[in-house]
Amino acid sequence: MTPAPSPQALRRRGRVLAVLANLCFSSGGFWIRTLEAPPSGYEIVFWRSMAMTLVLALVLAVWHRGRVLAKIRAVGPWGIVSAAFLASTFFAFILSVTRTTVANTTVVMSLAPLFGAIAGFLFLGERVALRTWIAIAVAGAGLAAMLLDSLSGDGVAGILFALGVPFGLAANVVINRRHGRHVDMVPTVLIAGLLSIPVALPLAMPFEASGRDIAVILVMGTIQLGAGCLLITLAMRHLPAVEIGLFTLLETVLGPVWVWLAYGEAPTAMALSGGSLIVGALLVNSLLERRRDEPAGGG
Repeated sequence: MTPAPSPQALRRRGRVLAVLANLCFSSGGFWIRTLEAPPSGYEIVFWRSMAMTLVLALVLAVWHRGRVLAKIRAVGPWGIVSAAFLASTFFAFILSVTRTTVANTTVVMSLAPLFGAIAGFLFLGERVALRTWIAIAVAGAGLAAMLLDSLSGDGVAGILFALGVPFGLAANVVINRRHGRHVDMVPTVLIAGLLSIPVALPLAMPFEASGRDIAVILVMGTIQLGAGCLLITLAMRHLPAVEIGLFTLLETVLGPVWVWLAYGEAPTAMALSGGSLIVGALLVNSLLERRRDEPAGGG
């Protein structure tokens, strides 16, 4: 009989999966910039959600066979509410990246752990460590710098839409913690896709995307969102939340790199300074938390 993998081996597997997941997630801006004649953000959400939903439905069908519907029903009413907030982040990301730089979008999205800490403090009475309050203050200064740099209509709109991602994810933190159980992520993401499709459809009409651009969006939905969600779900089985949070910074760093290398889209000096404050605050806070939580000699 094959021996069970050691905890260290499982942790290494989780790290590989987390890296692959964030490589997928970081490609979102690249795919958007690849579009020749970008349609409305709502049409992009529609086709992207269609592709992701089909991929996840097929994976669930293979994993659970005849128990797919039971797995979906098992998330319960609060799982559906959680999925609705997740669906809102699909819209927020696309509407942001079509209005501002990929760097601005991904950096603002990376505020999710800090928004989650604030939501836990306000709605669940959870204690927030002093270092996290300091990180929130530093990240807030960075966000203010980015907003000042974007004081033209669309630039500000893009950043405000990007804030919808950490808001939606923070709401998920409150829902999952308050109701005392973890919701299986894959069925919840599938439900989020099913919710976003009918919302996006009337807003996407009339369809404007060319066949080539639809193909690009479908690939984006399959790789960036579908594969990314599956890989991060598998990684979560082997890694603590704080380490998952550290790996998400890969998306923040790599997302702008891909569009800079491919399309020369570079952030301004002010946006780069503000983004550096945010990423630095998140990195230091996560490393300190990991150091506190990791057992001696851990992994």
